[in-house]
Amino acid sequence: MGIDEILTFLAIAELGGFTRAGQRLHRSQPAISRRLGILEQELGAPLFERLRGRARLTEAGRAFLPYAEAALASLRDGRDAVHSLQSRIEGTVSLALVGTLADTHVIEALRRFAARSKHIRLELRTASSREVTDLVRRGEATLGLRYNASERPELVSLDAGSETMLVVAAPGHRLVGRRVREARLLTGERWVGFPPPPGERGTAQILERQLIRAGLEGAEVILIDSLTAQKRLAQAGFGLALVPESSVRDELLQGSLVALDIPPMRTTIPITAVYRRAGYLSAAAKALLSLLTRGANPTRKVRKSSATRPVLNSR
Repeated sequence: MGIDEILTFLAIAELGGFTRAGQRLHRSQPAISRRLGILEQELGAPLFERLRGRARLTEAGRAFLPYAEAALASLRDGRDAVHSLQSRIEGTVSLALVGTLADTHVIEALRRFAARSKHIRLELRTASSREVTDLVRRGEATLGLRYNASERPELVSLDAGSETMLVVAAPGHRLVGRRVREARLLTGERWVGFPPPPGERGTAQILERQLIRAGLEGAEVILIDSLTAQKRLAQAGFGLALVPESSVRDELLQGSLVALDIPPMRTTIPITAVYRRAGYLSAAAKALLSLLTRGANPTRKVRKSSATRPVLNSR
């Protein structure tokens, strides 16, 4: 099997159809079908179920997917390694990060990197924590910056600091302007939070943990999988939300949300840098990783565990 067959398989798997895969790869649908046929013949099993207007992975396709992703990521690593040998002062470093982290100390690290590395092209992609993990795992991003450590065994997670979590509410909430030292004053309050992602730790577990610590384990929690929706519901007085400070900075300045002073609910959320355990890190990538983890105990591994937006250029 060749790289074209692997690229074709991955495009169909990601996009869910032959036509869309052909558009991405600039190939006709018959050409896409031929390449997939070569791969299926070599593997001796069908990789997709052909349904009306879409394609769904078979059991064999699901088994082959992680190996195809790893093969493509290794080829990208090899390309980067060769480019690094040819020119040690130029190149590209791609970083996938949760969008709100661009409003924290991270932005200062990126500014310093851009200032020191005039000939390095820095590509930034914003995504959710889970999407950051997938981008790095597939080799589409060299480094990732997300909330909490990744549970993926093929990734390495490094401590990159933390961010304060705030309890926010509508401006007219009864507890605005008060210091709530006794958690019993929150009895009966409704909360909005994220549903727990399968196999990963996230802000859902942080909210659950803090409620238990405050003696509010019976509190009603409405599960909302969108941070924007959570903020809108809190603004409307539907409930309280426990969110990273950077995610509500604009709303706090505008006065559409208010941070409540509740010592029993005070906590932070860890920020983690991730990279592929078996991946290649250029000198530039190592320099950026060092900046991102500086001051956060960069030698400590948190865990050995293995929608893309527009690309930004640091130059």
